Amino acid sequence: MNESKRLQRLLRRQVGRCIADFELISQGDRIMVCSSGGKDSYVLFDILESLRRRAPIRFSLIAVHLDHGFPGHDPRPLIDWFEKNGFRYQVLREDIYRLLLEKVPAGETYCPLCSRLRRGILYNTAERLGCNKLALGHNRDDTVETLLLNLIFTGCLKAMPARLLSDDGRNTVIRPLLYASEETISAYAREAGFPLLSCRLYDNGKRKRRQEVKELLERLHLITPHATDNILAAMANVRPTHLLDRDLRRKLRIEQQT
Repeated sequence: MNESKRLQRLLRRQVGRCIADFELISQGDRIMVCSSGGKDSYVLFDILESLRRRAPIRFSLIAVHLDHGFPGHDPRPLIDWFEKNGFRYQVLREDIYRLLLEKVPAGETYCPLCSRLRRGILYNTAERLGCNKLALGHNRDDTVETLLLNLIFTGCLKAMPARLLSDDGRNTVIRPLLYASEETISAYAREAGFPLLSCRLYDNGKRKRRQEVKELLERLHLITPHATDNILAAMANVRPTHLLDRDLRRKLRIEQQT
């Protein structure tokens, strides 16, 4: 078995386990797969399509790429990949870049506002396309980093869930790659030769906090090589009675009394 096939089988197992653990996909689902053109979104669509062909249930996929209007952005390699493989897709064109220039002060990172604008557009698109679920390509490392970011910078015990109902109740967001490491995803993307696109505005000023958390994790790996795996496991092994959330304690007490 060549390396590409081995990595694909590993990713299919990890994604399949995540889907089963959190009931991410059901009979008749119409899933919009957000395809940025980065390694995660290529791997997400590739693995979901591979599973769809083998699944005992029927569901459909449609890829959606959002062209932000960033200078030099060319989605043609991604479009060619969709068309070569016969995948269903849509390309949205929105002038997000102009809004970022107007709203974000010089030297600040565009990412928070860009993320909010993209989310609103994609949620509306999922509803327009009749999709009941929206799949994002966040991986194991992304959710661990998000947990640490919230712990360190916002004082909140929160990460990226595998399944989430949006605040307005219109969309169910799923993240099937949450059991897959960035290392495995990167290796498979290289082996498969996906024509990757890059975000032109990924780092436009201040050093990003997420990069600092990545470096913190690298230092933790010097203490234990399984640091990221252990943090992910901790998120699935929560002891609410040993935390300090008073509202949560009240809820637990009420449940015990009923």
